[in-house]
Amino acid sequence: MSAAPDPGARPNYAQRRANLRNLLVENRVDALLVTDLINIRYLTGFTGSNAALLVYAWSSDADRTVICTDGRYITQVGEQVPDLRAEINRASARRVVEIAGEWQTGRVGFESHIVTFDQHRGFVSQSTGLDLVPVSGLVEQLRMVKDAFEVGRLQAACDAADVALATLLERGGLRPGRTERQVARELEWLMFEHGADAVAFETIVAAGANSAVPHHRPTDAVLAQGDFVKLDFGAMVDGYHSDMTRTYVLGQPSDWQREIYDLVYAAQQAGREALAPGVSTRAVDAAARSVIEAAGHGELFVHGLGHGVGLQIHEAPGIAKTGTGTLLDGVAVTVEPGVYFPGRGGVRIEDTLVVRQGGPELLTRTSKDLTVVD
Repeated sequence: MSAAPDPGARPNYAQRRANLRNLLVENRVDALLVTDLINIRYLTGFTGSNAALLVYAWSSDADRTVICTDGRYITQVGEQVPDLRAEINRASARRVVEIAGEWQTGRVGFESHIVTFDQHRGFVSQSTGLDLVPVSGLVEQLRMVKDAFEVGRLQAACDAADVALATLLERGGLRPGRTERQVARELEWLMFEHGADAVAFETIVAAGANSAVPHHRPTDAVLAQGDFVKLDFGAMVDGYHSDMTRTYVLGQPSDWQREIYDLVYAAQQAGREALAPGVSTRAVDAAARSVIEAAGHGELFVHGLGHGVGLQIHEAPGIAKTGTGTLLDGVAVTVEPGVYFPGRGGVRIEDTLVVRQGGPELLTRTSKDLTVVD
């Protein structure tokens, strides 16, 4: 198990901004206007709901890095970002653009995948002498590789989910007669009891035929003997998410249930074993998908194999047939193949892992063996 980080520790935000400066130089922009709040959190530690950040390619933090937020966060920005100049203005992004103009910055990149058309039009109307350049995904590129602090938070989130599920099963919380919604709410509360700050996403509990719906939302459907029950859930700790899916059988499984479970289990193992630095994301998807296709059920595996996970539940890289790029050491991802028979039932098995030389680091540790819940 990874050692838990010191709760009072802080990531090295200055180093993260220095890493970003290298990318700005490579992309030939003089500064970057950061407006995505997740990216601002990653670069500064600020967690408020309104902010903009200006990072210069050629200047140190002390000279030309500025964060802007509104009056609600005067105290918070001082506590969370004590090392940067803070501006207080409700129109945070527009104020930062004004500052860039006052400093005669030149080429200013903006997060083109975040900024709306209307926002961009507003920036252009108020900027003088600025060349606003669309730049996409630079901070997200940095966020893919997790440092030790981040892996510690991810592990804490995975631990909260693992212990919550174990407690649910020990209490008999997964049994015929309960509804999907009752199971989901209890599982979520148990994650809070075991260290979660929030749930990572809306918990999926899908019983019987509903287990064939990949992202089924819990209803008042009643769990019954002989059902597959699919649980897809996660915890959040200090902004970092976990993601895990386990599928159980209520009572003794039928032959078809054993067959499909064993197939998905084998595909998930193949996907996990394919994770390594330098391997293409498409190749990882193919390693798992080929197992299901060889069994004649390729058309029933209807989604990608996995995704990055961190400050967002879905982030780069995507692991799918259409994926691009290769894995790097330290990237946190999920591996989650599934086979779904409409109107009958389905199985998905998912882990959160960190790509490492010599084999992936498994963060979600609940057993993946076929488990019969009596």
